[in-house]
Formats: sequence, structure tokens, C-alpha cells
Amino acid sequence: MSAPTPETMTSSDSARASLEALRTEIGKAVVGQDPAVTGLVVALLCRGHVLLEGVPGVAKTLLVRALASALELDTKRVQFTPDLMPSDITGSLVYDARTAEFSFQPGPVFTNLLLADEINRTPPKTQSSLLEAMEERQVTVDGTPRPLPEPFLVAATQNPVEYEGTYPLPEAQLDRFLLKLTVPLPSREDEINVLTRHAQGFDPRDLKAAGVSPVAGPAELEAAREAVTKVAVSAEIAGYVVDICRATRESPSLTLGVSPRGATALLSTARAWAWLTGRDYVTPDDVKALALPTLRHRIQLRPEAEMEGVTPDSVLHSILAHVPVPR
Repeated sequence: MSAPTPETMTSSDSARASLEALRTEIGKAVVGQDPAVTGLVVALLCRGHVLLEGVPGVAKTLLVRALASALELDTKRVQFTPDLMPSDITGSLVYDARTAEFSFQPGPVFTNLLLADEINRTPPKTQSSLLEAMEERQVTVDGTPRPLPEPFLVAATQNPVEYEGTYPLPEAQLDRFLLKLTVPLPSREDEINVLTRHAQGFDPRDLKAAGVSPVAGPAELEAAREAVTKVAVSAEIAGYVVDICRATRESPSLTLGVSPRGATALLSTARAWAWLTGRDYVTPDDVKALALPTLRHRIQLRPEAEMEGVTPDSVLHSILAHVPVPR
């Protein structure tokens, strides 16, 4: 690999500094949740999508809105309901009586950050309308493909404790998400901080008043993506990623292991994390750091293991502890 020029280094370092400033900026609106912020940034760097799982009221919507404001990106929110139609997301042809012609009316998917709120509350037909957008970054209406803006990220939320009246995402669709991030309840100190901010007049609907301002933009994001592609991956690291994924296919606790697509996703997220931490090469620790959010939604537990209290995260922890680490 050729040595980077001073110009490339300056561009890469500047982009990294801008993305690192996101945590501080988003912290003006969202208390804690640093892992979720980092996960969203990693997804943007890898051109992937994110599934956010957490109980209502832990700032999942606010997190995405704050990220969009800090990156100067357009964002739209769709509340998924049982009666939502695919055209409500992608857009549709509308008849114009003045011109006697049909014109395309874009749906909310034509944005940079799409917040798909409670995605598991809408039927599979509407859920699948996002598949082409997520994979091909376009939507096809009346046979005409229409490209989506760049960058484009779907952040879908779901409630882990409410199953009545929901439509669980099938494995094939879950696999389209680069990361599954859990958004936990805040600690006592963080919750006191939240209440103190609200007592002082904080309004989550007015991010400008909270002081959230752009610290990076599409140009910095594109420079960062270019820098991530230059992060070196040794044959040993590639083998380590493959060994982890193959171990999930042989686990007695699982009916479904990680596919080759999952292996490439883990390699991509590890490279992005390595770059964010200031290195131009991937280490085993980078792979371990991103293994759970990248793989937890790509595996399926056996019913008997689930009844015994086994979780996807516990299976992955066990695999990471037993797969030999390259030196």
C-alpha cells in the first residue's frame, strides 16, 4: 500500500476530528448513549443502516434528529402503523388536472436520514417497500427507478417488550441492517441530568435552542468514507472474522448462523472503528468491539436455548472467548 500524501492525511485527520466532535454536539440534546452515537457514525461511514432497539422514551428519535442537525443532513420521520401503505413511504404518481398528466410525488424516503419509527408495527408488504431503498438506494415507481439522495441511512426503531399487534422482521430483512444497536435506560445520574435540563427549559423539539449546530457535513463524511477504504486488513484479521462467523454456524444454541454477508459487514464496521480510533490498520480488538452490534441480529436461537435464558449476545460472547485470536 502506497504511503498517504500529506494532503490525504490532512483531509483524513480533519474529517476524523469533525466526526469526533459529533459526540459533544449531540450531547447537548441527548444525555449518554455514546455507543448508539458511535454506531450511527460507523453506519454512515460504511453506507449501512441501523436498527435501534429500546423501550419508549429513551431518546431514539431525538438521537437521530440531533445527528442529522450536527451533520447538516435532511431527515424525515415515518410512524409505522398497521394501515401504512408502501406508497406512503416511497411516493406515488399523482394526477394533475391542469396538465392532464401524472407527476411523481416523492415520499419521505427521499431524505438523508430516514427514521422508521416502530418498523415492526406495519405489515410485511410495507416493511419490504424499504428493501429496495436500503439495498439499491433507489425506489422504483411505475417501472421508473428514482435514485435516493446521498448519503442515505435508514434508522429503524422497534420496542423489545411489546409483541402484540406487531410483525417481527424476517431474517432476510434483518440481514439488510448493518448494525443492531440497543438503546438502554439511562443511569440514575444521567436521568437526573435529563430532568434538570427539562426543568431549565430544554425543548427536544427545538434543537437550535439547545445549541446543536453543524460540526460536519457531506464533504467531511465523504472524505471519511474514502479514508476508511484505505484502512489495511491483514490476512490474519480476515481469517479471524471468518472463524468467528463460521463458529456461529456450528453453535449448538443456534438454528441460524452468520452468512458471508454478515462477515463482510463485520469487516467493514471494524475498519470504520479502526479509522475512528486513529489507526490505518485493523486489530482483533476492533473486530471484537463491533462483533455484537454487527452480528446479534443475524443469528437465530434454538427455542430450547431461548427457554434456558440464552441470548444472542451471550452466544457471541462465548464464541469470541473461544475463537483463537491472531497474534
